[in-house]
Amino acid sequence: MQGTLFVVATPIGNLEDVTLRALRVLKEADLIACEDTRQTQKLLSHHGIDKPTVSYHEHNEAERAAELVAKLERGANIALVSDAGMPGISDPGYRVVALAVERGIPVVPIPGPVAFATALAASGLPTDAFRFNGFLPAKSGQRREALEALRDSAVTEIFYEAPHRLIEALRDVATTLGASRPVVVARELTKIHEEFVRGGAAEVLRQFEERAGEVKGEITLLIGKGTGEAPVRVNAKQRLAEIMREQKVDEKTALKVLSKEMGVSKSEVYREVQRGRK
Repeated sequence: MQGTLFVVATPIGNLEDVTLRALRVLKEADLIACEDTRQTQKLLSHHGIDKPTVSYHEHNEAERAAELVAKLERGANIALVSDAGMPGISDPGYRVVALAVERGIPVVPIPGPVAFATALAASGLPTDAFRFNGFLPAKSGQRREALEALRDSAVTEIFYEAPHRLIEALRDVATTLGASRPVVVARELTKIHEEFVRGGAAEVLRQFEERAGEVKGEITLLIGKGTGEAPVRVNAKQRLAEIMREQKVDEKTALKVLSKEMGVSKSEVYREVQRGRK
């Protein structure tokens, strides 16, 4: 008889956020396939579970998926887990699930915590309609293009973001969608240092700029619905000249004034001015 592939959601932070069913499946499985065996071992040890584990991550997914499905075809019951949340949701898992479905092997989801849904529930943004988009593009040009497509979005848009790119991403949100676009940054959900920062894009950006280099952990970025109106676009080059002329200040001082007006950093204003000069 064929075995069953169980897709098991695990805690996104607090180790107590796991269902009784998930614990039972992990205890009864013949093998647990983990994104990182060391990370999963913390959960297993906390709940007194002693089962063999094997790595299953983005670098060995294709090869390991075939190996796991072969074991399933020989009758093994396998639990698939990621480091946190539901496997396959911005985590490894798709390949082995797809191959198991293709081979006619039963795939059973064991529901539990998901970071984007947890963040949305406490964000204060509309929950009637939303879209989860995974990670924003790492490069600013591609990121701005992706954000531009959300200008008139009628749903709450949700992304995951890396800590070292958060400030750059918020700058692009403020510049592309407007300084007042509602934004929520949810960080370290269910952990000791859980944090929600809410407000207009420019204000949220300012708060994180004041903490530059200190922000760590898992981050979910939520962007509120569009108003249907285009954000006010400032001709940075023209406005800089106006400030210098009207306030009789040098360019450095004018850049500081303009950065406050636009709700973005001085370096971003400078780049906008340089683009206008080309």
